[in-house]
Amino acid sequence: MGKFVLEELDVYNLSNELADEIWDIVVNWSYLAQDTVGKQIIRSSDSIAANIAEGYGRYFYKENRQFCFYSRGSILETKTWIKKAKKRKLITEEQYDQLLSKLEAVHIKLNAYMKFIGKKHVTEPQSQ
Repeated sequence: MGKFVLEELDVYNLSNELADEIWDIVVNWSYLAQDTVGKQIIRSSDSIAANIAEGYGRYFYKENRQFCFYSRGSILETKTWIKKAKKRKLITEEQYDQLLSKLEAVHIKLNAYMKFIGKKHVTEPQSQ
């Protein structure tokens, strides 16, 4: 079996796409909205893929898993900011539904990835 590449992970790619979509929305907001909710939602959504990448680069399963937990926390934080953006009328109902749906897909894929790396874990470092 060949070397596993980070960019082949669906969860990594989907989380990057979601973060880019959020960026594209936030750049059109007013300064106040960008400076408050905007910066927070961008940071939390960017953090999802960043933590997956950092965990992937770790040598041991336990470290990779820990960064997946951080990523999961960022998913829930992003969900909170999406809800605030809707309540403050920064995004439409349609954008809200689409973003939450994509975020849920990332969450499901992250859980599946964590299960997958757990199955690969025996007593030796993960192979990449």
